[in-house]
Formats: sequence, C-alpha cells, structure tokens
Amino acid sequence: MDHLEAAIGDVLRSAPIDYVKWDMNRPITEPYGASLAPDRQGEFFHRFMLGVYELYSRLTLAFPEILFESCAGGGGRFDPGILAFAPQAWTSDDTDAIERLRIQWGASIVYPLSSMAAHVSAVPNHQVGRVTPIDTRAAVAFFGVFGYELDPARLSEADRERVRDQVAWYKARRDVLQRGRFLRLRSPFEGSGNETAWMVVAADRGRALVGWYRVLSHTLPGPSLLAVRGLDPEARYRVTTWPMADDRLTRANSLERGGDELMSVGLFLDDHAWEAQARGDFQARIFDLTRVEA
Repeated sequence: MDHLEAAIGDVLRSAPIDYVKWDMNRPITEPYGASLAPDRQGEFFHRFMLGVYELYSRLTLAFPEILFESCAGGGGRFDPGILAFAPQAWTSDDTDAIERLRIQWGASIVYPLSSMAAHVSAVPNHQVGRVTPIDTRAAVAFFGVFGYELDPARLSEADRERVRDQVAWYKARRDVLQRGRFLRLRSPFEGSGNETAWMVVAADRGRALVGWYRVLSHTLPGPSLLAVRGLDPEARYRVTTWPMADDRLTRANSLERGGDELMSVGLFLDDHAWEAQARGDFQARIFDLTRVEA
C-alpha cells in the first residue's frame, strides 16, 4: 500500500489537478488472504475495504484541495463509507436519460443528490442507442451533480446554445438542487412507469424545483394534476417553466399560486393532442416555484 500511495501521490503532484475520478472496476477473483487461517478467510473482503479506506484517508489528508469521485461497476463502490473520502460517486455507467429516471430514483432513497454524478451524454446513447432531446437529458441530470459526457465539438450550434442555457440555469439553482430537501412525487416503478416526477425544496421553503418526465407520448393525453409537497402553505409562489415553450403546459402554470393550493390541487399537466404530437416521446419539464415576498 505504501508503494501505491507513493505512486498516486507522484501523479497528483505532477500537474495542477483539482478533481480525480477513482475507478475500482476490477473484481477480485480467487480471493485468499495468506495471513488468514482457513476459518477466517471470510474476513478477506472486509480487510480489503478497510485498506481502501485507509489509502483514501491518507490521500485526502495529503491532498485536501482535490475532489475525489469514486466509481466501480455501475456504482459498486457507492457506499456510505466511501463518501467520507469521496463525497460524490459515478452513479452508473448507464447514462441514458430514460434509464436514469429509475437509477436516480432508487439511488436517492439512500444517497443525497449532491453525491450522485449525473451527466448529459451523447446520442444515440452508447448503451441503449436511444435518441432523447438534449433538454430532456439535462432535466434529468440537473437532479444530481450536473455535468456533460460527450464531445462538444460534435454538437450542432443549436445544441451548443442549449448547453449554454443549461449551465447558466443550473448554476443559478445549484444550491437548491444539491442541498435542498428531495421529495418523490410520481414513481417510475409504479403503474406503467410512463411518468416520473420529483422535486427539491430549499431549507427555508422559499424555492422549489419540480421535475416532470413523460417517456412515451399518447394520443389525447388529457389533463392531469401533479400535487407537490414541502411548500409553505401560507406563502404564494410564482411558477415558471423550463425549458420555456409557447404551449398549454407553460401557459397553464405561468402564474402565482398559493402553497396550500399547489400541495392540494397541484400543477396543471394539461396537454392538447397536437402539442403532444409536436413534442413527441421523452418529454420533460421543470417547474420553478419561487416564493413571492409580501
């Protein structure tokens, strides 16, 4: 371990580095501890992880300015212990936005959004071949440690402009997204799984961001309501949508509403058939709820 620590330390000192992604994807085969008796071989994996934590501890103490991100086998090293040294983890190699709805929903039951790396990846997605709108990919990735997993040189000018807007939008709301209270509204594991909804609420309940996702478009989708949670029932909130669009979904929700009404009645997910057709599959919209001061 001393040799490994020295080698890693040499690399970290050789260049100005402020971020390191640490992969542990190699599974241990034929595990055996030479210092352990036959009836104590079961300690091998526990001792191995204690060694990993010790190495992490040495390196993070020696290089406190570097952010370490853990990674292994689709989140195989995503555990509470590792967060003490690497406060964020590569949530999964599966970066498809639709697949990520279930992945991030499940991971968020145990881990905070600030620990879940979530990136906008290239299309067709390199795992499932799906082509999703770049704003849908961003709307999913916003609810995590946001980033990009693609070659920007291959983006169209229109997509580059969307990236500029996405980065600015996220940075303006990063504190709420990473440190707010995360609440689940509509599970991708229930019913047909065609819709997912979740939200984050600031500690003072002055702002909330609601993500709504529809996988497949249907004819005559009809209106529905999405009741939110965690707001101040005595406050009024200004509702805006992202991305902006001149459609019924935006018009129905671009107004001021009471916190009690939003939690009991909900947001208006009203859709005309021709608007759903224009948007197609893999829809996403984020509702930005900002408290209106008296």
